[in-house]
Amino acid sequence: MWYLLHSLQDELPNIALLASGGGERAMVGLLGSLVALSKSDLLDCMLYLAGISGSTWCMASLYKEPNWSSNLEAVKDDFVQKLLQPDISFKKKLLTLKKYYRQKDNFSLTDIWAVLVLSKIVKKIDESTLTSLRSQHSKDPYPIYTVIDIQSRFDKLEAEKFVEITPHETGYSIPGVFVDTSCFGSHFDQGVKINDQPEVDMLFLQGLCGSVLADLEQILEELLPFTKMLMLHELDMMGNHSSSEIKQTNVHSLSDPHVDEAGKVLLTLVELNLLVLRKEDPSSHIQILNDLLSGKLDKEKNEKLITMSKEMNKKDIKEYTLYICSLHSCWNLTCNEIWAVIVKCIELVTHWIWGTTYNFLYNMTEEVSPSILKEEKRHYVDAGIDINSPFLPVLRKERHIDIILSLDFSKTDPFKSLIKIVDMCKDLHIDFPEVPNDLEDERDDPKDFYVFEGPNAPTVIHIPLFNKTNCGDKEEIGKWRETYKTFQLPYDSKMIYDLLEKAGMNIKDNKEKLLTEIQKVIKRKTS
Repeated sequence: MWYLLHSLQDELPNIALLASGGGERAMVGLLGSLVALSKSDLLDCMLYLAGISGSTWCMASLYKEPNWSSNLEAVKDDFVQKLLQPDISFKKKLLTLKKYYRQKDNFSLTDIWAVLVLSKIVKKIDESTLTSLRSQHSKDPYPIYTVIDIQSRFDKLEAEKFVEITPHETGYSIPGVFVDTSCFGSHFDQGVKINDQPEVDMLFLQGLCGSVLADLEQILEELLPFTKMLMLHELDMMGNHSSSEIKQTNVHSLSDPHVDEAGKVLLTLVELNLLVLRKEDPSSHIQILNDLLSGKLDKEKNEKLITMSKEMNKKDIKEYTLYICSLHSCWNLTCNEIWAVIVKCIELVTHWIWGTTYNFLYNMTEEVSPSILKEEKRHYVDAGIDINSPFLPVLRKERHIDIILSLDFSKTDPFKSLIKIVDMCKDLHIDFPEVPNDLEDERDDPKDFYVFEGPNAPTVIHIPLFNKTNCGDKEEIGKWRETYKTFQLPYDSKMIYDLLEKAGMNIKDNKEKLLTEIQKVIKRKTS
């Protein structure tokens, strides 16, 4: 690419490639876009690759390969073959979950999500770390993974909301406060590390970035069955049942002496939560739980349990579940670590606690909101719940970005994140181009290429995944969007290759337009 531009180093534009969220659709769409950029001799232009949610799953796989951009076609083939492999073995998932539980002070729902659900999509439990990649990617765009601080979002602290994670530093993009990524998650007080924690591995990082793909009920319907399967797998290892027999067996018919009462309680509790979630009659499971626990509780606790169980709805099930979990000492769980892990999993699902991490700014005097400095722990989650594209990290003034190439893989409105970031930048006094007021009118049948410019602002090139050029009319665009839902089972081979092609077309068809915009910025910088 650079031989076409004949520019001096200080005249070359700093280009940031942004990939939005969108589950597996974003993961595969980003891969197709990168392959097309490479074939168009444009990938070498990209200084940064910033991802959010599902697009970070693609990034994590790519950056496992040193200088992946130099051999992208082969990397792509390996990537796709991995996606088509069977699910990770349950034994491996179980061992990883136990490891997280043992090693981490802040075991959270993110750990459970990453091990039990995310690994099913990415087909890998990657225990390498981001810092181990520091010296392996001199020819690749510099990776930026993006999450948000959920407490800052609730407190409406716009400047302290977005958190970037890179191979070298992790922290709040706009205030500019960071910690070495190797220490992210360790326990700090007044800037001093007082307790080491294991460095965040790539499986957990992908879970952190891509943790909110649907509403609460959809995720519960994924997490609770997996928790049940985990318990059944443990029973399988303890007894003589095959895995398939266990999974097909009603838990209440298990009479094997190896299936202790703690296991029966937990299995029944998971099933009870699913019944209430699905608005089915939970009375038989409530009776089983009361019978299992009645002989192990004192009179006061037993009466409370019966009172709580008389009428059960979604509000009551939380209190009931947590109360039963609080009684685990009565079940003699100490002899079996997996039961303690499962109790913790059920509690976390019930509380809905995600991304618990020690706060590296705890008790410091940095120029951020005092509420952040007072909290010993923070909760980091998928940034897609706020703005589904990582604009803010690349707008750090130190990065001097001239062009933002925004790839939008959202399912419905491809302009929602763009419009939100315009308003946020106004509030934060960050230069960003305006977008037309009527842009939302095109959300159902967008074009394949948009350019937005403004004084002292980077040029923003915005490319929606499904558009009237690569799909056709509004009806066809709707069909493609419906085929590639954000939350669904892993894609089959045809879906993967069709999506790779669609995403690639957006780059291939617009190569000349991209070159024109790059050359315009070069002329502007030299004038």
